[in-house]
Amino acid sequence: MPLPAFSLNSIKGRVAETIIQELFLAHQFNVFHYGMERSVPGIAQLTRRTNGPVNDRIRSMPDFVVQDPRNNRLHFVEVKYRASGTFSKDDVGDDYPWPHASFVVVSKEHIKCLTWKQLAAGKAIAPDCGNLLIKRVELGLDRKLVTQFTEVARRFFSGV
Repeated sequence: MPLPAFSLNSIKGRVAETIIQELFLAHQFNVFHYGMERSVPGIAQLTRRTNGPVNDRIRSMPDFVVQDPRNNRLHFVEVKYRASGTFSKDDVGDDYPWPHASFVVVSKEHIKCLTWKQLAAGKAIAPDCGNLLIKRVELGLDRKLVTQFTEVARRFFSGV
C-alpha cells in the first residue's frame, strides 16, 4: 500500500530539515528548532483544521534559528524540499511575516538559498539559477562541507 502523498512529502521535508540542521552543526553553529512542529508539539494537526491570522503566523514560523559562533548573529532559516528545484514568493505568499528569514531549498541536485527580501523583490530559485547556498557570504559556510552535504541530499533524494 503506497504512503499518502502528505506523509511522503512530510517525510521528505523532515529529511531536508535534518540535512540542513546537520550542515549548520558541522559548521559549529548553534541550531534551535523554531518551527511550529517543534515549538508547539501537536499544533500542526490543529492548524490544519483552523483558519485565521494567528493560524497563519504559527504555520509560517521558520524551521530554525541558527547562531553563528564567530559573531553570535542569529538567522531565521526555513527549509523546503522541492523535487523540481523551484521556489518563489508565490510559494510563501505576499504577507510572509518573517522578513529576515532565509529560505534554504533542497532538491535532488542542489542546495540553494534566497532571503525573504530577495524573494519579495522578485528573485526565485530555479534549477538553472546561481543562488547556491555556498554563495551566501553572510553565513560564512565552508564550500567543501556544503558540497559534501549536497552530495548527501543527492544520494538520498535520488531514490524518492
